[in-house]
Amino acid sequence: MPLRLLPPPRRAAAPLLAPTVPHLARLLLSDAPATPPLLLALLPACPALLTPLLSHLLLSHSPPLPALSLYRSLLALPHFPVPESSLPVLLCLLARSRRHANLSFPLLESLPSTHPHLLSTPALAVLLSTALSASAPGASFDAAVTCFDSAARVWARAGRAFGAAELNALLRAFCARGRVAEARALFHRYCDAYPPDTRTFNTLLLGFKEAGHAQALDLFYHDAVLRGFVPDAVSYCVRMDAYCKKGRFVDALELLDEMGKRKNCKPTLQVFTTLIYGAGIVRDATRARLLFDEMEKWGVIPDRGAHNALMGAYVRTRDLKSAMAVMDRMERKGIGLDDVSYNTVFCGFQRVGDLEGIWKVYTKMVGSGFMPRTRTTMLLMKVFCENGRPDLGLELWDYLMAKGCVPHRHALDILVTGLCCRGVVSEAYRCFMEIIEMGMAPTERAFRVLEGFLRRTREYGKVEEIRQMMKVAQLEGHQIEEEAV
Repeated sequence: MPLRLLPPPRRAAAPLLAPTVPHLARLLLSDAPATPPLLLALLPACPALLTPLLSHLLLSHSPPLPALSLYRSLLALPHFPVPESSLPVLLCLLARSRRHANLSFPLLESLPSTHPHLLSTPALAVLLSTALSASAPGASFDAAVTCFDSAARVWARAGRAFGAAELNALLRAFCARGRVAEARALFHRYCDAYPPDTRTFNTLLLGFKEAGHAQALDLFYHDAVLRGFVPDAVSYCVRMDAYCKKGRFVDALELLDEMGKRKNCKPTLQVFTTLIYGAGIVRDATRARLLFDEMEKWGVIPDRGAHNALMGAYVRTRDLKSAMAVMDRMERKGIGLDDVSYNTVFCGFQRVGDLEGIWKVYTKMVGSGFMPRTRTTMLLMKVFCENGRPDLGLELWDYLMAKGCVPHRHALDILVTGLCCRGVVSEAYRCFMEIIEMGMAPTERAFRVLEGFLRRTREYGKVEEIRQMMKVAQLEGHQIEEEAV
């Protein structure tokens, strides 16, 4: 009987790796303005990645229209569960570009019939903030009121409640810009239609605090109490912060004693964090430490913000050894470091001119895979390039690009100048080209610096190439804008 050869055993298919946010961001930006079909195939399998993806694009200063195109495509999918948290992030992306801010409200108006769950207070807050910033100063009040009234009609079409939370968003938008008098006028205008709550009064208190009107804050507070307003821990915290920022730390401590005498008004984590921050303002690191240790007596567990406030107090007194000890304690406890933590320590070392300290913390940050935000990136880029180490700035640039984060255009300005002044024109040219390939147009300053140094080295072909690419990048921006309208 002849032998039969058995077929070779089939190999098991390799498991598909879950897509990462940087990978999705690169995929989206590489094919902009069109949405890649692969992206539309990957996201329905993991819809929870949509909000982190949009947040990544926001933090990396990516152009907004590819994100808008992706979002519209996902809204058109019949069974894709669009996360509620994704819309505010997308609106922030659009609001950052004045040319595209007008696309926000039409998107919102299309949602009541298909995705009413996306109509949220955070989304309204972004729209109101956009209306205030996009209009001329004289017309911004009317623009914000019109946006608020129009949003009320959109919410009504969707069967969504519109009340105190939305009124608070309107007041907060004005208070955030120091326009407290207008916020108070709007409060009186809408308080009958949308009955206020405790957060409404706290929002106005916060507005007076942010505007620096401590005396007006006290007058409004006592008047509100006479009208029946019952202050809570947030009310006390706002007043404490106002006093601390005016250097009245002793007055803030008296409010802590007053809280202890009230029923159902225990000091909270935010209260202690505010007081620790205030102790740092008056450069009393010893008192900041005592307040930090006192938290446990009240049953309050210090979080990352409280540790950052204590670290900031040490930095203000130039006690960087104690600040680093706080950072080490955060890591040992598993609290984790955020951009505030790193930025606080970097600023401290920068003030004393300790470049070695900056390098050690920077190495730790990169080793942990942390992606710094824009202000920290700018600080590091300035420190590296202004101290004759643009090679470290280039290393930071490559690290961010590998993470799928497009650095801010002004970071490119600093890096290009630093590299060219050190004769590393080829690397400056590479970074310039990379930011164009990611769909962003470099600044005129970076272009002029690079052009000048390329001419010195007689690389006229590259001069013409970057000149043409600058024109194409600017032209594509206008074309994409026209297609999106």
